[in-house]
Amino acid sequence: MPIHVSPGPIMSQAVVHNGVAHLAGQVAMDNQSGDFATQTKEVFARIDKILADLRSDRTQMLSATIYLTDLADFPEMNKLWAEWLDGATPPARATVNAALVLPGLKIEIVVVAEVPEAG
Repeated sequence: MPIHVSPGPIMSQAVVHNGVAHLAGQVAMDNQSGDFATQTKEVFARIDKILADLRSDRTQMLSATIYLTDLADFPEMNKLWAEWLDGATPPARATVNAALVLPGLKIEIVVVAEVPEAG
């Protein structure tokens, strides 16, 4: 049976099923007017927190989809991504150019990660 983490009226922050967590898209809610690096670092911190709450971490990521509002930010994204991974084996990844729902947002990241079995 799936476990819904922090469910709200329209979505959960994550859904865990069969040892795999599917995180909702994470955005910079606190820094919507921040520059690209500031927003990206907040998104990484939000992912780290959710994974930690699930007793997992970025080394357990299986895949990531990154949505950028401006593909000119792609090189900086790759630099920040490599720093964040800090030597961890990278997950499968896709990067997409997309308009995001809230004004000012520059990046959104969706992650799928392995989580330990409860017990």
